[in-house]
Amino acid sequence: MAKKVVATLKTEGGIKYAKVIRAVKSPKTGAYTFKEEIVTEDEAKKIMAAK
Repeated sequence: MAKKVVATLKTEGGIKYAKVIRAVKSPKTGAYTFKEEIVTEDEAKKIMAAK
C-alpha cells in the first residue's frame, strides 16, 4: 500500500516529483515499517494504480 503526499516537489526543468510513502511488512516479525521515496509524478501514478 502506498500513499502520495499532497504537496508535490517541482523543479524548474519541468519534471514534477512526488514523495511516496509505502508500508512494508517485515517477513520475520510481521511488523510494518514505512519506506519513503521521491519519484517522478508518472511513476507515482503507476505505484498508486498497482495494489
